[in-house]
Amino acid sequence: MDAIFDDLAIALRKPQSDVWARPRAIALDAAGKFFTGIAIGVGFAIVHAVAG
Repeated sequence: MDAIFDDLAIALRKPQSDVWARPRAIALDAAGKFFTGIAIGVGFAIVHAVAG
């Protein structure tokens, strides 16, 4: 019976923190900003090419 409560206590404990969560979020944010900048730059290049 005690083993059941031990398993419940382990299951309800705070989840382990992920060491890579913060760097992953920073990398995804940087990649998003980079590709947004590339898309805007390509858009300006197309407009300038069409305009003359």
